[in-house]
Amino acid sequence: MAFGGSSVFLSSVDILPMQADLKHILDEDVDKEVALLASTGVRIPPQPQIVLEVRRMAQREDLNLRSMGDLIAQDAGLTAMLYKLTRSVAFCRSRPPYSLEGILSLLGVRQAAQLVQAYGLTIAIKGETHVLEQFWARSTQIAQLAAVIASERVSICNIFPEQAYLAGLFHDCGVPVLMARFPNYCKATGLNATTRKWADVRAEDRHFQVDHCSIGFLLARHWRLPRFVADAILHHHECGHGCEHAARSVVAILQLAIELFSQDQALPNSEWAHHEPRVLEELGIHPDDLLEFSDHVMDAYRVHASQ
Repeated sequence: MAFGGSSVFLSSVDILPMQADLKHILDEDVDKEVALLASTGVRIPPQPQIVLEVRRMAQREDLNLRSMGDLIAQDAGLTAMLYKLTRSVAFCRSRPPYSLEGILSLLGVRQAAQLVQAYGLTIAIKGETHVLEQFWARSTQIAQLAAVIASERVSICNIFPEQAYLAGLFHDCGVPVLMARFPNYCKATGLNATTRKWADVRAEDRHFQVDHCSIGFLLARHWRLPRFVADAILHHHECGHGCEHAARSVVAILQLAIELFSQDQALPNSEWAHHEPRVLEELGIHPDDLLEFSDHVMDAYRVHASQ
């Protein structure tokens, strides 16, 4: 960390954060690390103005839902995303809301603000259009699957759909940040506009001496996401080893969502066999019930995707 003028970024290109050092990093030190990253060409994007305004309004004691709804309505993409999400099985507790005020009442202001941050990420990160379209399509499907899983296991894990969705969209956000710095990052293993194959990101990390999980963690902390979500991003390839309970549950939800995405897209997932026992234990799913549970999640996801 940036204590005493030193940094955790100690690779040959000075941008490799060490996960052990990041575990207890404070918010002010996160911002210092982000500034140091920028000096090496790795730029963590700032939150879009609409996100900052919604977050500020959400913290006001005299908050008015209609005023927040009017603010959100100024962004057509954000409005469409919230309407679509709250009509899905994962979010719709009863009948779907028909106004932004109703959406805010359904979700709660804090939870709605987290979904606004998820939307903000998709417009904040810049890069090659076709590649980003593929990246966000994958991340969005995993986020939607994670939200359905969370809604089904909320009594076990105490993770809510909007939190799982946020983690799903952000979990690999370090990848496009690193792609902007290293034009060949991930492209060598197939992340481009002409193939459906997802890159072996861990192998790419080793080759470029970087860590997309740490970059994603710093982005999440810089944007002031819930700490357990940021921790899950940091450890999502390790099944939450060494994390608090909430972060472990989020990682388990992510791992199952990634596996269901991989099955749906006929893609390999080399990590699943290793993580499966711990994921099922964390989610309280018996191995004999996994197939039925997975079918149920995919059915709910497809209903949402067809809307």
